[in-house]
Amino acid sequence: MIDKELLEILACPLCKTEVKLEGDRIVCTNCGRRYPVKDDIPVMLIDEAELPAEDKE
Repeated sequence: MIDKELLEILACPLCKTEVKLEGDRIVCTNCGRRYPVKDDIPVMLIDEAELPAEDKE
């Protein structure tokens, strides 16, 4: 589980906007990239992010 205070200070490394927790992913509220959480540690690397559904085509 991600600490609420940590989530408040995290930002998307690509567009620098706030993120929110959705299940086991941290999701950027601007670009929609989904960053994984592994062993309760957010992996905030652009290369590890999943693209939003509309960009996967």
